[in-house]
Amino acid sequence: MIDKYEILTVRELSKRFTLHLHERKELRGCDGVSFSLKPGEFMGIAGPSGAGKSTIVKCIYRTYLPSGGNILYRTADGQEVDLATASEREIIKLRQREISYVSQFLKVIPRVPAVDILAGELTQRGWAVSTARERACELLRMMNIDRELWDTSPSTFSGGEQQRVNLAKALITQPRLLLLDEPTASLDSETKKIVMQALMQLKKQGTTIVGIFHDTEVMRRLVDRVFPMTAGRCKSIKRMQEVV
Repeated sequence: MIDKYEILTVRELSKRFTLHLHERKELRGCDGVSFSLKPGEFMGIAGPSGAGKSTIVKCIYRTYLPSGGNILYRTADGQEVDLATASEREIIKLRQREISYVSQFLKVIPRVPAVDILAGELTQRGWAVSTARERACELLRMMNIDRELWDTSPSTFSGGEQQRVNLAKALITQPRLLLLDEPTASLDSETKKIVMQALMQLKKQGTTIVGIFHDTEVMRRLVDRVFPMTAGRCKSIKRMQEVV
């Protein structure tokens, strides 16, 4: 059972990859990963490339099917769901209503304007089109996207602009659990500030966040705890004050 004060509890999570073209050789993504988070907590995952950071996040989002362990999530209606074993139907429903994921890359339908991409996240949930578009415009304004670009496809945007649209797409639904994979990678200092402000606002609203970062300064300003990874494992979770 998950503690009643926690929204996410990961227990002994492991993921192994089988290379079928290389005599079924196995690679370890992560092994024995355990942590728990309360509503509104922000945990950063740190470590060198190949340490298993993205594997953890993708297992929680169920892009990867875990090889072992539990990922216990408490839904908005108080139900406990093990994301490691839940059906695809349950996972899709949670992604639509409660859990969002932001990668380094924006994937959208070509030729659809940025405002419609964001508004579509809300109309799918029953919002009126006019109200959804108003909210979408608020997010684009908050992310400092030039007004002239709102009716343009993000595929024509710069990398920093695309990343801000990517984050806005996740934020517009105010998820209960937000998963981030290098959300500030390759962004200039001003764009980083905009993204960090948006994440802090979401945290204050009670969203629990798990994020992968290489930038220690970004982590120092955002996260409560750091989960340091080495070769697929973590020795101990640290408070951010212990890292800087």
